Amino acid sequence: MSGKPRQCCVVMRINLDCNACCRKVRRIVINMKGIDTHMIEKKEDRIIVCGRFRPSDVVVKLQKKMKRRVEILEVEDLTGGEEGFHDHEPPYEPDHEYSEQQPDHMTMPFLF
Repeated sequence: MSGKPRQCCVVMRINLDCNACCRKVRRIVINMKGIDTHMIEKKEDRIIVCGRFRPSDVVVKLQKKMKRRVEILEVEDLTGGEEGFHDHEPPYEPDHEYSEQQPDHMTMPFLF
């Protein structure tokens, strides 16, 4: 994962039933570090958040605090396009190789 958060704008979908839900989302977003601006659209059940943060961190925090599903609809990178924001992590590769001579726990009987 990249260490530094980049300047981005994220559109998320969350179920906003009432005005109390909107106030709770607003309070959560305002107290988060790195968020410059936000907009809550109650009728469309959308939240737009801009600033210097990782989108996954915002989603996880909203899910935990609101106890609701949060969907990322769109992520726009505002850093100028030096590196793509949608860079994927390299696939997991184990540090060591398993040899064929290691016993298999399914075929080897336990010795008590």
